[in-house]
Amino acid sequence: MPAVIRPYHPSDLPSIYRICLLTGEVGGDATSLYRDPDLLSHLYAGPYPVADPGLTFVAVDELGLVGYIVATADTARFEQWLEEAWWPTLRARYPLREDPRDGTEDHALVQRIHDWPRADPALAERFPAHMHIDLLPRAQGQGLGRQLVETLSAALRERGVPGVHLGVDDRNQGAIAFYHRVGFTLGVQHQWGRTLTLDLS
Repeated sequence: MPAVIRPYHPSDLPSIYRICLLTGEVGGDATSLYRDPDLLSHLYAGPYPVADPGLTFVAVDELGLVGYIVATADTARFEQWLEEAWWPTLRARYPLREDPRDGTEDHALVQRIHDWPRADPALAERFPAHMHIDLLPRAQGQGLGRQLVETLSAALRERGVPGVHLGVDDRNQGAIAFYHRVGFTLGVQHQWGRTLTLDLS
C-alpha cells in the first residue's frame, strides 16, 4: 500500500515523538544524544498538535506512521501559549542542570525550555506561521515531504496566512535542498544555520 497523507489523530502522538527522535540529529537518529527520549519532541513536535491539531498532518504506510508535519499559524500567539500552557509543567519537571560531559545533550534542551528563544517579530509579521517536518528514511524520496508541505500550505491559505518559516541546521544539506525544491527561500542566515521562508500569498 502506498503511503497516504491524512489529518492528525491524537493516537498519532507517540509515533510523532518516536519519529522526532529518530530524525533529530541533522536528519539522523538522535537516540544516543538524549537520556530522556521524549525531551526533543517536547520542544519541536509535541506542543503543535496540542495547541492546534488542525495544522498537523501525518504520512502513513502499511507499517504505520512514517512522517509528519506540525505547524502553528501564528508564531507570536503560539509563543504566548507555550508560556502559559506548555512550559510551566515542563520547567517544573526538568530543572536546569549542568552539562554532564558524557556526550548527551539533555541539558541543552532543558536550557531552551527555561529560556525559549522568541522569533524575530519582523520575520513573524511577514511569515507568521512556522513548521517542522520529519520523515523516516524508508519514506524519503517518494514525494511525501512535498505532499505534506503542500497539504499544510493549503490549510494555512484557508486561514489567510501569508507565509510560513522554519529553521534548519546548515549541516543538514539534504533538508536545505528539499526546502528549496518545494519553494522556500533564504530568510535569515544565522551562526547555527538559517531561517527559510515560503510566501503563501
